[in-house]
Amino acid sequence: MLTAISMSAIATNGVVPAGGSYFMISRSLGPEFGGAVGLCFYLGTTFAAAMYILGAVEIMIMYISPAAAIFNADKPEDEASAMLNNMRVYGTCFLTCMATVVFVGVKYVNKFASIFLLCVIGSIVSIYVGVVKTAIEPPQFPVCMLGNRTLNQNDFDECSKTVIQGNDTITTLLWSHFCDSTMLNATCDPYFAANNITEIQGIPGISSGIIRVNLMNTYQKSEELVENPKMKSVGTEDVVKRSFPYIFTDIATSFTVLVGIFFPSVTGIMAGSNRSGDLKDAQKSIPIGTIMAIATTSTVYLSSVVLFGACVELVVLKDKFGEAVNGNLVVATLAWPSPWVIVIGSFFSTVGAGLQSLTGAPRLLQAIAKDNIIPLLQVFGHGKANGEPTWALLLTALIAEMGILIASLDMVAPILSMFFLMCYMFVNLACALQTLLCTPNWRPRFKFYHWALSFLGMSMCLAIMFISSWYYALIAMMIAGIIYKYIEYRGAEKEWGDGIRGLHLSAARYALFRLQDGPPHTKNWRPQLLVLLKPNEDLKNRQARLLSLASQLKAGKGLTIVASVLPGSYLEGRREATEFEQTIRRLMDAEKVKGFCQVVVSSSVSDGISHLVQSCGLSAMRPNAVLVGWPFRWRQSEDPRTWKNFIDTIRVATMAQNALLVAKNLAMFPGRSDRFTEGTIDVWWIVHDGGLLMLLPFLLQQDKVWRKCKMRIFTVAQLEDNSIQMKKDLATFLYHLRINADIEVVEMHDGDISAYTYERTLVMEQRSKMLQQMHLSKIERVMEIQSMTDGSRNSIRRKGNTNPAMELSPPEQKPAADEVNIEEIQLIKDGESPGVTLTMNTPKNTEGSSKGVQLQLPWSVPEPSSDRSPGRHTPEGLKQIFDLKPDKSNVRRMHTAVRLNEVILGKSQNAKLVLLNMPGAPSTEKGEQNYMEFLEVLTEGLERVLLVRGSGREVITIYS
Repeated sequence: MLTAISMSAIATNGVVPAGGSYFMISRSLGPEFGGAVGLCFYLGTTFAAAMYILGAVEIMIMYISPAAAIFNADKPEDEASAMLNNMRVYGTCFLTCMATVVFVGVKYVNKFASIFLLCVIGSIVSIYVGVVKTAIEPPQFPVCMLGNRTLNQNDFDECSKTVIQGNDTITTLLWSHFCDSTMLNATCDPYFAANNITEIQGIPGISSGIIRVNLMNTYQKSEELVENPKMKSVGTEDVVKRSFPYIFTDIATSFTVLVGIFFPSVTGIMAGSNRSGDLKDAQKSIPIGTIMAIATTSTVYLSSVVLFGACVELVVLKDKFGEAVNGNLVVATLAWPSPWVIVIGSFFSTVGAGLQSLTGAPRLLQAIAKDNIIPLLQVFGHGKANGEPTWALLLTALIAEMGILIASLDMVAPILSMFFLMCYMFVNLACALQTLLCTPNWRPRFKFYHWALSFLGMSMCLAIMFISSWYYALIAMMIAGIIYKYIEYRGAEKEWGDGIRGLHLSAARYALFRLQDGPPHTKNWRPQLLVLLKPNEDLKNRQARLLSLASQLKAGKGLTIVASVLPGSYLEGRREATEFEQTIRRLMDAEKVKGFCQVVVSSSVSDGISHLVQSCGLSAMRPNAVLVGWPFRWRQSEDPRTWKNFIDTIRVATMAQNALLVAKNLAMFPGRSDRFTEGTIDVWWIVHDGGLLMLLPFLLQQDKVWRKCKMRIFTVAQLEDNSIQMKKDLATFLYHLRINADIEVVEMHDGDISAYTYERTLVMEQRSKMLQQMHLSKIERVMEIQSMTDGSRNSIRRKGNTNPAMELSPPEQKPAADEVNIEEIQLIKDGESPGVTLTMNTPKNTEGSSKGVQLQLPWSVPEPSSDRSPGRHTPEGLKQIFDLKPDKSNVRRMHTAVRLNEVILGKSQNAKLVLLNMPGAPSTEKGEQNYMEFLEVLTEGLERVLLVRGSGREVITIYS
């Protein structure tokens, strides 16, 4: 009744087409729950058809026409097996006939249903009349008892030990079952000899007071004797032989077992809703019809149980197969005017219920198939021209045949109970959820519902599942879970406005309110990435690697927002932005990146990215790290904004207190399907800016791409520092951080590095700058740069034997970073920037304090002199480029970059990934190009580099 109330509320909250309970659950809880529960309910309804058919066959063979049995048992112990075989054969025949009727058309099922209903009503009325009649004249229904044990009357004809024929006393057939001969002096079973044979009335009547005995439970174990507790007997300790004509229980009985057996008799409440597509007004018919049907049948069931207990002896009630009363049907004997009223009514009742199940189940399967949430079932969505589900009916018949082949009602019934109870549970859950969410669309016409009633119904369904059979309950839940995950995996992209989505919205709103108070604790910090993509790049080939890197960092379980900026007007570019957003979403799906996508249209790319950094996210779910790619071929670009935007992004990210991750040589980074079987991730810990440099390798190692790589940490010390103590302090620090890594302290001295190395670097820098000022075409500039590179190589060959420093790190052996197919990204500009001091720190204690050498990096450079003003493309101009001499002050500015690069190359040239501290951007625009050159020289020759600039706040802690 609680489920019917919940179902009525859902059914009156809108139009209910074909599918009934499945439609209600799927539209209330989503396609995953709807498909899982709907398919389980379909299986339950199909097995119910098998159960009803088996019931009809049992009535026919046992009570209507016992002679129709094909298989007969020669021995008593073979009777059960023979009965099961008969039920399998006749059940298959019944199923074929009933499926044919359903295939012909539902209108014929409706015609048969009216006839079956009249028979059932007549049977029920005859029971009540018969109960009243027992108060006046109880029916003759004798039961033979030996002591207090019930005897099987199928094995004898006289209920006595001996009979008198003339003047002689002779033994009966019953005597021969317990004694070794027919003589009066034979040796008999002790219990048989010590107890008398009596005959009691099996149906003493409603006025007999038998209800006092039947009121309390007397559950028994399997293979126990059926005994009358009112009667006395002289017992023995001898083992009872199965050959004696006693009546034994065939299964162990308990409250849970009986609930599991009885529950399928009340599972027809969904019969009307399953055929909702055939109803004229489902919103009106389902609530009235279902609730009235439950009220009527509940009254009949409860009154019948009480009346049977008030009229029938306990041993007869426990006699499952009627062996004590010659196989007669107890209810048929109780009814008036004839036992055949009950027999015929029961037969037609089971046949009618089977037809209803075979009618509703295919329509339920057809509704699931038409929604296309389970691709394997698409074929069952088709049917005849009038919509009859032909293929679904065929599958239903095959599954029902499996239930018939099982043949045991007691084995089929618990399976049905689990599937039906699961469906009822989720109907109640759907109603409770919709009521508690108070969505504006929840406006049911049926007003007599409450979330507490639905919650109570849901709890009772779950309890009865485990009370009936806990292992069947677990199996049913496992089946539903597998279907749920399959639908979720296949991506059932159905937007039905379901309650689960509403629950997610409510939970997210509540969580955001809870998280808005104050910044998160260090222990709760996780990288929440804002991944910036450039719209005019080939996303599938290039910046897909950036998304792969973001996916590999997702061990932090943080937020990911993939964003981009389209230049122009929003009024004109909205459609293009929508299309590009869909492109990014498809790329995110291909790279398995779980996150959100946002495309902004702005008059300026710099302003657009600035808006993204400021406004992305909500409350605590805001990005705290920006992931970008290194500007691709920034030296050769005709538009200086390609690298100026990159520097501005550093400033904006710093101002917003976000970390910055810059992937250099992006094309060399591994994809989602790549795997490193060995190698190292090298961390060059120059500055402690919150511990992000330590945390990132740990997160990468959680991904299967980097799992086999080992982590190494390098820190820099001066010659006068205590390197041994530094290494111990750092090892202690890492131990408390629970991070496994090899540690190495690198000592650097202040001696000059090869002047030629500086000269080569600065010549390339200044020549690139001059090329930009000469307004050469792109092709000409590439040719000039190539010629400069060739010239540098020839110079190296000439000086290779005279400069010892070059022999340690020959420039021609360093792969030029410009030649790697890396990526660029447009970034933004902000007037403020952090300081420009790069401090090479090493931990002094476990708290991360450090001591190191401070190298001042004056990025600002003077304006070019008048003799370096832009000129046309003339031979004199080219000669001027080749004759450039490095500025002595510029040479000194690159000192730090070259020194660090040589040390890093010596240690980490073969590393799979190198992580470096990224210095702050220059405070003015004058030193921006020199800053880019510094980073280029710093990372030259490294295959994969991740430049990291922390936000300054701690992201990793030693505490629990």
